[in-house]
Amino acid sequence: MVIAIDAGHGGEDPGARGKRGTREKDVVLSISKKLKALVDAEPGMKGVLVRKGDYYIPLRKRMVIARKQKADFFVSIHADAFKDSRAHGASVYVLSKSGASSEAAKWLAVKENSSDLVGGVSLDDKDNVLASVLLDLSQSASMQVSHDVAGKTLRNLRKLGPTHSRKVQKARFVVLKSPDIPSMLVETAFISNPGEEKKLRKASYQKKLAEAILGGIRTYFHKSPPPDTWLARRNDPVKSDKYVIAPGDTLSEIAVKYSVSTSALRSVNNINGDRIRIGQVLKIPAEG
Repeated sequence: MVIAIDAGHGGEDPGARGKRGTREKDVVLSISKKLKALVDAEPGMKGVLVRKGDYYIPLRKRMVIARKQKADFFVSIHADAFKDSRAHGASVYVLSKSGASSEAAKWLAVKENSSDLVGGVSLDDKDNVLASVLLDLSQSASMQVSHDVAGKTLRNLRKLGPTHSRKVQKARFVVLKSPDIPSMLVETAFISNPGEEKKLRKASYQKKLAEAILGGIRTYFHKSPPPDTWLARRNDPVKSDKYVIAPGDTLSEIAVKYSVSTSALRSVNNINGDRIRIGQVLKIPAEG
């Protein structure tokens, strides 16, 4: 599954700035790169950076980039600021209902949008009522997934320190408005708070933030993976005649899972002994 990672701001838009001169655009890009490395190390997952360097991307184009990459999930990373330097803690946002409604109206009104696939379906050959229903179904499903992942991410961030809010927040952020890609926006900390600015400058803390974000994504999608992904196949192996080796797997355990003999597994895959490697694809013999 593909995780689109959006580092906020960039280029001529530096974002917020801390008292020590720390720029939001630099911090969030560094966290995003660390998150991508962690995602790429996860079996069955791939990270895609929406912004790879110090340049600005319009907000709606960030959504377009994620859609072109066929993203299964979108996370936008920021570092908050407030006039009161005592404000502190991370926050996690998902799209509000009013934001979803306004976006649905735009999608149905703009002809170019209707030719795009929404939830795997093109709306351009549907009448207005059916197109509206399909879009609403897709948005509702995406918003539910977004909220569930955001909740798990917020719990992970709470382990790093007090969060700004105990609940997932809702807003009309443009980058969260893709109708069929579950999305969340993470305010990692208040860069305007001297103590949090100091933490944000440290690579070790940036990595902890990335691990917390990945943890929320991983926890949800390991239980509810997108269809036709490696994670889905691993969760429901009976539906597949192939199996991708994951960390900790043994040949005997795989044989038991598929109700086949270990010798049959060895035979169809030309394996001598019990040595297998992570990422290796095994054929499952017909007796399974």
